Amino acid sequence: MQVQHHNAHLSRSVQAQVARLVLQANLAYGESNSNGLSYIQRLKARNECREYLNQALALEADHAAALGLLGRVEMDDGQLEKAHALFNASLNRQPAQAQQYCNLGYWALKSERPALAEEYFLQALECDRQSAAAFCGVAHAKRLQGQFDVAYLHYRKLLQSGSEWDSVYSGMLSCAQHLQVHKADSDLALDAIALLRQEGLPHQEIGHFVGAIIQQQYDLDNPNAEIFLDAAAEDELLILALQKTLMPNAAVEELVVLLRRAIMAEVAQTASLRDELQPLCLAIAEYADRTGFALAAEDDEERLAATINESIMAQFAVGEPQEALIGSLMISAMYGALFHQNFAVQLGQWNLVDWPLAMQPIMAASYYNRAEEEAIKQNFDEKAEELCLEKTDVPQAWPAWSQLAYRTETSLKAVMAQELGLNTDNLPATLRIMVCGAQSGQRAMELAQYLNDVEVIAVDESLANIAKGTRMAQSLNMDNIVFWPWSIAQRFVADGHKVHWVEVGRLPSPAMTELSLAALINSASIAGAVVHMHTSMAEQTAGDKQIRRLIAEHQLQPTRTSLRQLRRMVLANKQDAVWSSLLQDDDFYSLGGCRDRWFRPQDANQLKELLALVSNEVEWKLVKARDEDGHSLATGPVQRQIQAEALGSEVQSLMGQNLSVYFQRRR
Repeated sequence: MQVQHHNAHLSRSVQAQVARLVLQANLAYGESNSNGLSYIQRLKARNECREYLNQALALEADHAAALGLLGRVEMDDGQLEKAHALFNASLNRQPAQAQQYCNLGYWALKSERPALAEEYFLQALECDRQSAAAFCGVAHAKRLQGQFDVAYLHYRKLLQSGSEWDSVYSGMLSCAQHLQVHKADSDLALDAIALLRQEGLPHQEIGHFVGAIIQQQYDLDNPNAEIFLDAAAEDELLILALQKTLMPNAAVEELVVLLRRAIMAEVAQTASLRDELQPLCLAIAEYADRTGFALAAEDDEERLAATINESIMAQFAVGEPQEALIGSLMISAMYGALFHQNFAVQLGQWNLVDWPLAMQPIMAASYYNRAEEEAIKQNFDEKAEELCLEKTDVPQAWPAWSQLAYRTETSLKAVMAQELGLNTDNLPATLRIMVCGAQSGQRAMELAQYLNDVEVIAVDESLANIAKGTRMAQSLNMDNIVFWPWSIAQRFVADGHKVHWVEVGRLPSPAMTELSLAALINSASIAGAVVHMHTSMAEQTAGDKQIRRLIAEHQLQPTRTSLRQLRRMVLANKQDAVWSSLLQDDDFYSLGGCRDRWFRPQDANQLKELLALVSNEVEWKLVKARDEDGHSLATGPVQRQIQAEALGSEVQSLMGQNLSVYFQRRR
């Protein structure tokens, strides 16, 4: 009655016109949030939505739905105060709207107040028990408050009820990284299968979670547990995990080694590879490749693999057809990269698509991608350092990422304005980002993909990472990113080129004697540029320090043999407390990761120099600081601590704290 009374002064035709405009605004707003459209198209749709709403509100100034939707538009534009006022105005006009309480919940999330957000979402559910958006909001709020198990169950319920949104899968995957799995649970196994089947998720980030489920399913802590090869060959979770993740779990690594040996033993006995074992064989081959062939093999297995490689050479020599080679190639790929074998050149007579569909992932990983990356390396002077190495000792790209994290496309200028509160009026149309220590480029590629106004320079010490990043960018048709070694980046900056944003990832190693990261950033950054860095260094466990002492003492070289021996020593003594942190780390489960942290560790002096640079308050201003859980901190105390540390004060060092800090150059 209240609404009808209020609208009595409006003619029916005006009311109908307002309703039509709000409907058009809703359609335009839907387009503005469509993943299928580019950022520019979505901005255009958002502006259309704003125009329709302005017209509607000119006719009826306090139309509840129009006020609420305009609040969403303001929130998407980063105008949080305006959005808050509009949501409340809508509720004042028409109380008990689930939609507006949801909007206030998302406003609170954007304002980094997840506990308040949860209250709003619960109010929305009181108004509408069926609101999937409100239930999803509760899940997001719980996750951001660190209640990962509760949030995870909320996401699961949403998927079970048919709300299969990207944000639900992404949130569930994010929670899964924090869950501890202590017993076999078929529901968790089904969840893991659903996540691994979902394309477009960064599956590499749930290796711990999936590994823990498999550890419990196979009772791997029990030395008397029986492992049946045929059962493993039909285990969808195990096969998906081997195809898509790297599991930092010593017991699971032992299981994979055991299954590979069992396949090889049967092949030795029967001289054939059963059809039923082929999916597992292919998955193990992919997994072994992802680890850089870190998996230990007994001498008899190595001899059999060598015999199979010789027989493949013989098959090529007598001109056998492709299908006759397939079984042997599957087995060979479990023990070494096909690109490194003597018959590699003969494989080049076929394109990737000429192989059976099931074979294509391992053929790509083991041969075609490596060939492409090798061609990319030839463009850089640093390739000369690899020429004297054995094929199997050439460093492999690390980390082993395959998918970029899910993010909505936006612009760097919007991030600078909304997240950091910076004025972007005088910035050019295209901004240049330099990602230092690109670590195989996942972070650099994500920035290049979801920021529409940037060109990205990813700089890395590892030539393998540069080659992999370049190949991945080419495969995604990305033309706004390049991957360079430090030598080219230094020349680029020396030629007077400037950047607007610097991301500091993995620090250079002590081997980079001619590089000062602080000096490079000082030269490259223009007035107003932002530097984003972390104040702690990884790879500093007691186990790492012990291994680096052994390397120095015995003058070991980073060969596959040395790396495998060092890993074998750790695995043989895994109960020893000195190794416990190292055994939890993803790096340990790949030869690339081991090589980086043991033979090319990060240089603490580079971080000290960088912190000294940004501590100069005349030149730099701290604009944001976050703790390791992503919560914003007051910048004043952090700035004072940086200042005191730079002056030699005996305060607690920032270098020991895992803070994410953003500095802006003042002039």
